[in-house]
Amino acid sequence: MGGHEGLLMVTEGIVSNIQHFTIHDGPGIRTEVFLKGCPLRCRWCSNPESLSTKPEVGVYSSRCIGIDKCGYCLAACPVCDKGVFLRKGGQIAGIERDICTGCLECADACPANALIVWGKRLSVDDVMKEVLSDVSFYEKSGGGVTLSGGEALLQWQFVLEILKQCGKHGVHRCLESTLLCQTDVLELVYPYTDLVIADIKHMDVTRHRGCTGVGNDRILGNIEATISMGKPLILRIPVVPGFNDDEPNIRSTAEFIVNRLHNKVLQVQLLPYRRLGEEKYVSLGMDYQMPEYAMLSSSQWEEKMASLLSIMGSYNIPVDAIT
Repeated sequence: MGGHEGLLMVTEGIVSNIQHFTIHDGPGIRTEVFLKGCPLRCRWCSNPESLSTKPEVGVYSSRCIGIDKCGYCLAACPVCDKGVFLRKGGQIAGIERDICTGCLECADACPANALIVWGKRLSVDDVMKEVLSDVSFYEKSGGGVTLSGGEALLQWQFVLEILKQCGKHGVHRCLESTLLCQTDVLELVYPYTDLVIADIKHMDVTRHRGCTGVGNDRILGNIEATISMGKPLILRIPVVPGFNDDEPNIRSTAEFIVNRLHNKVLQVQLLPYRRLGEEKYVSLGMDYQMPEYAMLSSSQWEEKMASLLSIMGSYNIPVDAIT
């Protein structure tokens, strides 16, 4: 297992959100656990709060009561005198991340929810309490739990314990992953996984690295390994015009699925790019990476998706467009 012999049980992890009653990431009604941290930096990412592995404070200055009227955050902060808070018009407008100690005391003290914490340390028991509260919905709909991110497998030991506990309770387990990990990690978690969802963002390694920050060799290799291990797999293509929606790339993706995966995927899902999450970028003091992107109209998206569905369908690949 490549150095994982005698691995220690990890019973706590950093979770950015737990969302109930989701219906898009796996069958039926699901509880989705979003773990914090991601090794990719996709330019179109709509969840910047999931990128860092650590809890962090997001600033929503429009909610700030005003420093003169309140000031609880300043009083709570141990490095306030070092200029950690950026101010504008008498309100907290941002945080100097290089100065911030990450103690999160300012958010705890804020009465207006202008400072919120992205990410919380939870135990396996904490997560299972949320998961098991929805069991009746799983039973009626064929649903279960989906572990997602960020990248869930950055915290694979924590994920492994959650998957084991879900199995003990008969809860269907879906893992949504970039698959950018060591293959032996998959060998450890897949015995406790019922369904895998993964992306193919681009087949060309240079283009992939240019828009995600990493190459795709290991990702594609792990997609092949997933099929070889007999895991049910749904592949997704986030369709980003100008990046991966050209016919040569779609045909290359289809040929990979047919020739190297032996067309054994449950389904390929095409997901249209949506310009989301910009407010969260601002709250974290980050620049949105696609400010110049002009959204396609509904009719343009329909035409684009119809073309891509036709190409994929010509290879007898089970494919659908997810809106």
